[in-house]
Amino acid sequence: MDLTKSIPFYEKLGLRLIVKALPHYARFECPDGNSTFSIHQTQQLPKGDGIYIYFECQNLDEKVEQLKSNGIRFDQDATDQRWLWREARLKDIDGNQLVLFYGGENRLNPPWRIADKK
Repeated sequence: MDLTKSIPFYEKLGLRLIVKALPHYARFECPDGNSTFSIHQTQQLPKGDGIYIYFECQNLDEKVEQLKSNGIRFDQDATDQRWLWREARLKDIDGNQLVLFYGGENRLNPPWRIADKK
């Protein structure tokens, strides 16, 4: 992982760099809310499917089109999923799986949610 290449990629996705501790670490502020996202250099990535990172986007279709117009390539356009989310998929510079999604009410309250025990 080369953070000098990863940082511009994540900035292009709309995250704002707030900590730059090269060559090993960077932290970003997400565009909405109070969330942050960090990347940390490692010597070896996991085998198999690797890492999946999910970012929720309220206006998913608009965000995907905006990113495409900025040169970001998607492996899957925004698509309705059987678990009642809408998702678009792409990979970052290091091959990590990124999932931009909108879950809406179904993220916290899917029809199969376990009832609270009281």
